[in-house]
Amino acid sequence: MTVEHERTSTQGHTRGPAQGQDGGGAAAPRATPVGRAMETIRALREELAALRGSQPVAVVGIGLRAPGGIEDLDGYWQVLASGTDAVRPIPESRRAPFGDAWDEVPHRGGFLDDVLDFDGPFFGVAPREGRSLDPQHRMLLEVVWEALDDAGIPAGRAAAAATGLYVGITGQDYREWMREGPDSYWATGNGHCFSAGRLAHTLGLTGPAMAVDTACSSSLVTVHLARQALRSGECDIAVAGGVNLVLSPHGTALAARTGALSPDGVCRPFDARANGFTRSEGCGIVVLKRLADAVRDGDRVHAVIHGSAVNHDGRASGFTAPNVLAQTRLVERALAEAGLGPADIGHVEAHGTGTSLGDPIEVEALAAAVGRPGGGAPVLLGSAKANLGHTESAAGVLGLIKAVLSLRHRAVPPVPHFTTLNPRIDLSGTGLRIPTALEPWPAGAGTYAGVSSFGMSGTNAHVVLGAPDPVAGAPAVDVRGFEVSARTPAALRAYAARLAARLAGVKDEEYAAFAYTLTHGRTALATRIRVEAPDRHRAAAALTAVAEGAAAPEVREVAAQEAPGFADLPRRVADLPAYPWERRRYAPFDAERPAAG
Repeated sequence: MTVEHERTSTQGHTRGPAQGQDGGGAAAPRATPVGRAMETIRALREELAALRGSQPVAVVGIGLRAPGGIEDLDGYWQVLASGTDAVRPIPESRRAPFGDAWDEVPHRGGFLDDVLDFDGPFFGVAPREGRSLDPQHRMLLEVVWEALDDAGIPAGRAAAAATGLYVGITGQDYREWMREGPDSYWATGNGHCFSAGRLAHTLGLTGPAMAVDTACSSSLVTVHLARQALRSGECDIAVAGGVNLVLSPHGTALAARTGALSPDGVCRPFDARANGFTRSEGCGIVVLKRLADAVRDGDRVHAVIHGSAVNHDGRASGFTAPNVLAQTRLVERALAEAGLGPADIGHVEAHGTGTSLGDPIEVEALAAAVGRPGGGAPVLLGSAKANLGHTESAAGVLGLIKAVLSLRHRAVPPVPHFTTLNPRIDLSGTGLRIPTALEPWPAGAGTYAGVSSFGMSGTNAHVVLGAPDPVAGAPAVDVRGFEVSARTPAALRAYAARLAARLAGVKDEEYAAFAYTLTHGRTALATRIRVEAPDRHRAAAALTAVAEGAAAPEVREVAAQEAPGFADLPRRVADLPAYPWERRRYAPFDAERPAAG
C-alpha cells in the first residue's frame, strides 16, 4: 500500500462524533506506522508554519535616492535632522522634450539630479536598449545593487538563495518621450511588469518577482508582501521598495486638476496653511530576511519589522476620499500582528501629505488607534513629505527608512513648515504631538515606530518596527588584508579613493568588518586587486596609491577566476561607500550620439 493510499484510506474511515458516542458503529481502525508518520509530518509542518508566521523580519540592507542629493543614510538623516526642505524649481536640463509646457503646471518639486544618466555597460544594457529603458527601471537596477551591497549579500549569493523581488511603481512618463513609433525595446523597457522582471533577470533572482501599483501606498505594500512571503517560506531573502520620477508635465497637470497639489510648491503636513502636496522623485529599497536567519547568518540588522497590515477604504464618501474607520482598523491590525499595544508606539511616520482633508482624517485615526486618552508619554508625529515632497510610489518605503533612522538615533526629526495646527485637527487629550525641532525619543514612550502610507486608489498600508537588539562587541582578530573590485580600471581607482576617505573615520576595531565587507560582502567584478594591509593606516595609504594610479607594494592584481582570499575573516558587515557608477546620458533624441561605451 502506498503512503498516499494509506492516507486516503485512513481519512475514508474517519468516524463522526455521533458514531463514537453511541457505540453503534464499528471500532475505529488501528493507526498504522505509516499513518502515525504522516500525522507527525503534518503536525511538524503546522508547527513550522506557526513559527514562520510569528517571526519578526529584519531589515538588513538599504539603498535610496531622494531629493537634496540624498544617496545614503547619513545624507538622509542630515536633511531630516536639520529640517531641510529639498523642493526646488524644475532644473532647466529636465525640461526637454516638453519645454514651456512645464510653465503651465506647478513645476516646483523634489527633483533628482541627472536622472537620464546610467551605467548601462555595468548591467549589460546596450546603448539602443538603454535609450528606450524607463529611467525608473535604470535607477532600480543601481539602487537594488546598492541595497544588496549594504546588506553584504553579493548578487551571486542572492541568486543562489530563494530571493523575492517586490517593486512599487506607478508612473510611466517616459513613454511620452517617444518621437517615433515604439519598438521592442520600448515595449520591454517601459511596462511596470518589466521593472521587476528585468531586475530578476539581471541579478538571476528566481523567487517571486512582481510590480505593485496601489498609487502612493505602492512601496509600503511591497514591504508587507515581502514580509508575508518570508513568513510563509516562499523566499528566504526579499528585496522590496519603490521608485518614482516626474518626467512629463502631463501627469502633473492631471494631478493639479484634482486640487491635491500645492500651488506654491510647499508641503505643510498638519499645518493650518496646508494647501496640498508637491510632486517629487525618489527611490527606496530594503533587503529583508527573517530575523532568526539574519542573526544566524551574522547580518547587520538596521531595524526589525514586527507587524504590518494592508486594507482598503471600502465605500467611502468618494472614490479617492480617505476613510477614518479603515485607517483605524489598519493600525490596530498591524499592532495585533506585532503583538503590541498603543502604549508601545513612541513615533508614527504619517502619510501626512499636507491636504486639508487627508491630514485631519489620518490624525483622527491615529488618535483612535495609538492615542493616549488616559495620559502617558507622547507619540511624536512626522512626515518626510515636508522635507522631500510627495515621492508617490516611493513615499512609503522612504518613510520606513526615516523611521529606521529615528530608531537608530533615538530621536525624531522636525516637521518643516509646521507652525500652527490645522484647525480641523484636535490633538487635545490624545498624546499626539508634532515636533518643530529635532527631539530625543520621549522618555518613557513606547520603543516602537509605526509607518503609514495611503493610496489614492484606496489601498492603505501600515508597518510597525523597532530597533534591533544590541550586538555584543566582536573579539579582536588579525586582519591580513582585503580585496577590491570594479568593472573597469577607472571605476576601481574611483572606488579606491572613496574607500581611502572612509578609512579615515573607521576605528581600529572596525577594520575587520571593513575588510570582510569588501572581500566577501560585495560582488567580485572583472578588475580586481588584493591589498595586503594588517591595519587601516597601511590600507588607506595603499588605496590612495591605487586611486592615484601609482604602484604600491601591498597591492597586486587578482585574476577573475581566482577564488577570494582572506577566508578567515569573520562575517561582519560594515557601512561602506556605494559603488562608483560610470554613468552616461541615455535619451531617445541622443541616438546620434555615442550614449555609452
